[in-house]
Amino acid sequence: MDQSICAGIDIGGTNTKYSFVDRSGKIIFKSEVPTGNSADPNELIERVCNELKHSANRLGIQDLLAGIGIGAPNGNYFSGTVEFAPNLNWYGIIPVAKMFEDRMNVKTFLTNDANAAAMGEMYFGSAKGMKDFVFITLGTGLGSGIVVNGDLVYGHDGFAGEMGHVIVIQNGRQCGCGRKGCLEQYCSATGLVKTYLEFLANEDPEKFSAIDKTTVNSKSIYEMALSGDKVAINSFNYTGEILGFALANTVAYTSPEAFFLFGGLAEAGELLLVPTKISFEKNLLSIYKNKISISVSGLPESDAALLGASSLAWNELNKISQ
Repeated sequence: MDQSICAGIDIGGTNTKYSFVDRSGKIIFKSEVPTGNSADPNELIERVCNELKHSANRLGIQDLLAGIGIGAPNGNYFSGTVEFAPNLNWYGIIPVAKMFEDRMNVKTFLTNDANAAAMGEMYFGSAKGMKDFVFITLGTGLGSGIVVNGDLVYGHDGFAGEMGHVIVIQNGRQCGCGRKGCLEQYCSATGLVKTYLEFLANEDPEKFSAIDKTTVNSKSIYEMALSGDKVAINSFNYTGEILGFALANTVAYTSPEAFFLFGGLAEAGELLLVPTKISFEKNLLSIYKNKISISVSGLPESDAALLGASSLAWNELNKISQ
């Protein structure tokens, strides 16, 4: 019986999580360290590697470590680098995979966080057995991982699959990428808040003027919608309408078997899924109608990033062994 393990690492703007995961997806150990505000990535990587070595020795599994998978914002699979990631306060192009590999002396693989989560869905979530699906993360922004014929789509430069920056409204809301009307400005927790406040200003100016705008978030809009608030319900309907439209267009490129939605906004369940599915079927090319499912991810939210990162390592090691 193969007792090998892989380390899964999720580098985030606030915390960096790390874990040991076996082939079945069982997390043997997990912890985290503050990412910190240092512009020098060496300090963080040194800390994480020291923690990994210490934990492996304490658990008696130091000789079982077969590889490391890393999910990171702006992570480039081909080069193993994190490139110009503003939320990490790192400047330029950082060879993160090599820095881990040199310190840990095991094969190390890196991709962006959404792609890692998509890989986790395929290995340990609801996409087991699927070779064609799309994974969508609905958080502060919108990330995506596209799997075709069992492989993640990276494009020629490692940055394919940025569905959050597909323009869905020409000359629409200003996006942080510098363009206007990107999908994540409408279909994300941030986008939902913008939609609610815009709708409220038009439909109930007095209430809009009276409320503290800083207290409005996706959770409070969800709770208002459950209580029957029409503006909140309409905000979810509009969000789903745009998301369904975008997903329908994606089908024309890859013909996936399924879409999986993940993240805080996906936890709204039917409030988001129903209008998304209605819009999706309405906008699909007829040859695709009623063939493709849209559902919430099967990964546990608290461990999805770690499972995704470790599954990247397992997938790459499997390729090497074939």
